[in-house]
Amino acid sequence: MSEKIVLITGASSGFGALTARALADAGSTVYAGMRHTDGRNAAQVRAAADYARQHDVDLRALELDVGSQDSVDAGVARVLAEQGRIDVLVHNAGHMVVGPAEAFTPQQLAELYDVNVLSTQRVNRAVLPGMRARGAGLVVWVSSSSVKGGTPPYLAPYFAAKAAMDSLAVSYAGELARWGVETSIVVPGSFTRGTNHFARSGRPADTAVEAAYGTRYAGLVDQVAQKLAALAPADAEATMVSDEIARVVSLPAGRRPFRVHVDPADDGSQEVSEVADRVRRQFLARVDLSDLLEVASRPGSAPA
Repeated sequence: MSEKIVLITGASSGFGALTARALADAGSTVYAGMRHTDGRNAAQVRAAADYARQHDVDLRALELDVGSQDSVDAGVARVLAEQGRIDVLVHNAGHMVVGPAEAFTPQQLAELYDVNVLSTQRVNRAVLPGMRARGAGLVVWVSSSSVKGGTPPYLAPYFAAKAAMDSLAVSYAGELARWGVETSIVVPGSFTRGTNHFARSGRPADTAVEAAYGTRYAGLVDQVAQKLAALAPADAEATMVSDEIARVVSLPAGRRPFRVHVDPADDGSQEVSEVADRVRRQFLARVDLSDLLEVASRPGSAPA
């Protein structure tokens, strides 16, 4: 099966929008999930339609609020009604916040966790039954080098949420293997061009605590942003991530990597991840579950 049916979450901008275009260019039918298609993101809907027309590809904006199970179920139902299947699911939706950890309320952390972690569970519960029934599929998780790499201050809530999502992805990989569903975790480093992470990042609700930290950490956010930009090579563009996701999706079923890094600044995440993933492989072997490291092939299943 050369043409794939792909669903991407958080595809209004950044990595999501770039990946939607890259996969459409490669011949897939791509549903670019985003919120507020009739409102705030109406311009992004038009941009996707314009791109599809100009490049003669199948790229479709899809109303999909990953914070709402009803919206997720409706969006997935539309894809299944139009295509009959979803071959590839890309978990890309996420949100960043910037500021001292203490200044964020527990409710803010819960909301961030909802966007970055619980959203994947909502979408999985809607998409995975079909993949399991077919005995084929690919789930791509867009993680972050912050999970295991260098972690500057003032990004703790986001880093914690991405670490939780990454851990969930690792567990899902083993639980989906016997169903013939593959997992690939794509780990971007810090890209200061081509994304809206910092521009759209949230701030702490407790401004008094934030101000108190400002007496000791004045200018820290700007310093981090400037240093991250300086660490990145001049040719480090966000399209490196979308191109890598497209490459992973294009590989034959059973040949996709479990984890790949796209980290031009080299913050150490790959080195640490290699150790962690090796330990996982060794432990599964020790408990006689090595088969969970390979995706099962079911007779008659259609490759994703």
